[in-house]
Amino acid sequence: MSIAAVAVPPASTAALSVHPVAGRIGAEIRGIRLTGDLDTATVAAIQAALVQHKVIFFRQQHHLDDAGQEAFATLLGEPVAHPTVPVREGTRYLLELDGAEGARANSWHTDVTFVDAYPKASILRSVVAPDAGGDTVWANTATAYDDLPETLRGLADTLWAIHSNEYDYAGIRPGATAQRLERYRTVFASTVYETEHPVVRVHPVSGERTLLLGHFVKRLKGLSQADSNHLFTVLQGYVTRLENTVRWRWQAGDVAIWDNRATQHYAVDDYGTQPRIVRRVTLAGDVPVALDGQRSHTSRKG
Repeated sequence: MSIAAVAVPPASTAALSVHPVAGRIGAEIRGIRLTGDLDTATVAAIQAALVQHKVIFFRQQHHLDDAGQEAFATLLGEPVAHPTVPVREGTRYLLELDGAEGARANSWHTDVTFVDAYPKASILRSVVAPDAGGDTVWANTATAYDDLPETLRGLADTLWAIHSNEYDYAGIRPGATAQRLERYRTVFASTVYETEHPVVRVHPVSGERTLLLGHFVKRLKGLSQADSNHLFTVLQGYVTRLENTVRWRWQAGDVAIWDNRATQHYAVDDYGTQPRIVRRVTLAGDVPVALDGQRSHTSRKG
């Protein structure tokens, strides 16, 4: 399905306008002040733009605080806390990611795919942005699927993958300090999940087929680890092709919302010791459905 295939309904305010940022993914929405009391037509326009463009951006939302971000999130869905990482003090759902404390998500992933009904969307607010660096890049997993050669697409349609939050953290982040490794073990992986997902899922709103991969994939079912690694690299490479991505230069007060069912993202770790703080609310998702109707399921928790 092309970017133009999902119609964006008119919002109640004539000031709302949608401006694509890249050819395949991403749009900036202007003329909206995000609050918890937006009218239904405006919320519908935001929801439709999200499905169409996969990630949407709002500048200059300086008025938003933690409570306001959570209130706005309830208009788009049901906020949920991270399954292992504690929420920010004084909030119900909000997760703070502080680069100074090692929260640098510099590997390609879809949020929380180690559980079955992983979040449908994430709402990220920039609190402190570095003067240079610290961009985030998103990739469109629907157009990545469309780009697969027919033979490879047919193979992907049949594959299942095991996703887990117990993975080679040090291998993905070879420069990780002992403190970061300990935080990964004691916080992020305090409860270990393994979930079986189809490599190709059907988007519940658009009907698009999307590739469900990213760094939480432990292995592809039915293959040796070596064969799994090779095939994963081939498929993942279609997701992260530059033509399939959009890169956002953060300013404090920016808000990004992405469709977690149809994207991967990567926070670029190139800002050194500069401060970078973002706060995220995620929305409850549905259990993915494969092309043959089978659903994802969690096979291990403990």
